[in-house]
Amino acid sequence: MRDRTFRFWRGAGLAGLLTLAATSTAAADDIQFPTRVAAEEHCPGQVVVWVDLETRIFYYRGQDRYGSTKSGAYVCERDVKGAGYRPNRTGR
Repeated sequence: MRDRTFRFWRGAGLAGLLTLAATSTAAADDIQFPTRVAAEEHCPGQVVVWVDLETRIFYYRGQDRYGSTKSGAYVCERDVKGAGYRPNRTGR
């Protein structure tokens, strides 16, 4: 009985994590823009960053990979932090 209960909760925990990952990916899809101007219109007065969608790392304007990775999008900084992306190692 104890073993079955453990397996049930372990499986439910995994399902919850997968649901959370899918939700955060869906939310990230809603905040991506093909141009910097479109992102600036979405969040006027806020910082716009470039997100590398494969690595889930974002870059600030002026950094080498800003706007230049193979798969990426412009996103408002406030939105990208809430979606679980992280800044590149060098920061700004």
